[in-house]
Amino acid sequence: MTPATRPPPSATPVPVAVDSRASWVIATAALICMSMTFGAPLVATVGLKSIALEMGGARSVPALAGSFAWLGSALGGIPMGRLARRFGVRFTVMAGSLSVFVGLLVSTLGQPWQLYLGHGLFIGFFGIAGLNAPLYIYVSQWFERRRGSALALLSSGNYIAGVVWPVFFEKIISSWGWRNTMYMYGTLEVIAVLALAVIFLRPAPEAAAPAGRQAAGRSSQTFGWKPNVVFGVLACASFLCCIPMAMPQGHLVALCSDHGIAASVGALMLSTLLAAAFISRQAWGLVADRIGGLRTALISSFMQAIAVAGYIYAQQELGLFGVSIAFGVGFSALIPAYILAVREIFPADEAYWRVPTLLLMSGSGMATGGWLAGYLYDHFADYAPAFATGVVFNVLNLALLGLLVLRLRTQPAGRARMAS
Repeated sequence: MTPATRPPPSATPVPVAVDSRASWVIATAALICMSMTFGAPLVATVGLKSIALEMGGARSVPALAGSFAWLGSALGGIPMGRLARRFGVRFTVMAGSLSVFVGLLVSTLGQPWQLYLGHGLFIGFFGIAGLNAPLYIYVSQWFERRRGSALALLSSGNYIAGVVWPVFFEKIISSWGWRNTMYMYGTLEVIAVLALAVIFLRPAPEAAAPAGRQAAGRSSQTFGWKPNVVFGVLACASFLCCIPMAMPQGHLVALCSDHGIAASVGALMLSTLLAAAFISRQAWGLVADRIGGLRTALISSFMQAIAVAGYIYAQQELGLFGVSIAFGVGFSALIPAYILAVREIFPADEAYWRVPTLLLMSGSGMATGGWLAGYLYDHFADYAPAFATGVVFNVLNLALLGLLVLRLRTQPAGRARMAS
C-alpha cells in the first residue's frame, strides 16, 4: 500500500480474517505454487548422470546448474520482494511461473552455459525468486497465533516436489530423455501456477504488529546488540547450515549409484527423505509456535549435523534409507524457523527486505553446498570428504545459533519480545 492510498490514522481499521479457514486455503494454494516451481530443478538432480555424460562427463556441470538455480533464487528474492510490495504477490508469482517455463526450455539447448543460464537466470533469479520470498511474506500476513505452523506448511513446497516428482522424472528420463522431461514439466508447471495465482492470491491484510513488539523492534538494541548485528549473525547462520543441507538433496541419487544401488531406488530414497522432511516439518511448526524460531533452529541444526555425519559411514541400501529419513527429520525445521525468528525479532514493516536477505544467505548456502559436493567428488572420486566438510560447516552454524539463544536467555528485552 503506497503512502497516497494508506488510510489516515483516524480511520476505522478494516477487520482482517487472520488465522481463519480462508487463511489456510490461501496458504495451501501458495504451497502448491511453490511445489510446482521447486520441481523444475529436480529434473537436473534426477538426471544428473545422464546430463553429465552429454556434457563432458563431469558431475559438477549439472550440479553447478542446480547451484545456480539456488543462487539465482536467492539473489532475485530482494528485488522480487520489493516488486511484490509494490505490485502485489500475484504479479511476481505469475511472472515467476512463466520464467521457470522459459528456463527449462533454455536448459535443453545442449551446452553447459545454456544449462547454467536456464537454471540460474530464468528458473532461479526470475522464477523461483518470484514465488519464494514474496509468498513467505504474503502468507505470514494471514497468520498471527499459528504463524510458525503456516510457514512450516508453505516451506514444505520443495519437499512435496521432491516426494512427488523424482520417481516420475526417473521413469520419464529413462524412457524419453531429460530434455523431453523438461519440456513436459515446464508446460504443466506454468498452467498450474497461473491458474492458482489468478483464483486464490488476493491482497493480504495489513495487520499491525502488537504495540509491545513494535516498540521493541524500534529499539536501538536487540538482545543487547545493534539490530543489524543480530540480523547479520542470523543470516550467517542460515548460510552455514544450508551448505550441508544441500549435499544429500543434490547428490543422493548419484551416491546410491556409486554404491551399486539402482537409480530407481535412489530416486525413491530421495522421495522418502523429502517425505520425512514434509511430515516432520508440520510437527516442527507446532514446536516453533511454542518455543520460538531461534530455539527450534538450534535443535534442528544439531539433528542435521548428526545425520550428515551418517552419510560418511552408511553404504548399504537399508542404512542409507535410515540416514536419509533422519536427515529429513533433522533439517526440515530450519528455513521456516529462521523466517519465524525474523518476524519475531524485527518489525513487520521490515519483513519485505529482511526475509529476502535471509533467503539470499540460505540460498547461497544451498548453492555452495550443491556445487561443493560435486567439486569434491570430482577431486576425490568419493562423497565422504564432501559430507565431512558439511559437518564442519554445521558445527559453525551451531555455534552462531547457540550464541543468539544465549543472548535471548540473558537479555530481558529479548525474552519479552519473543514472548509478545
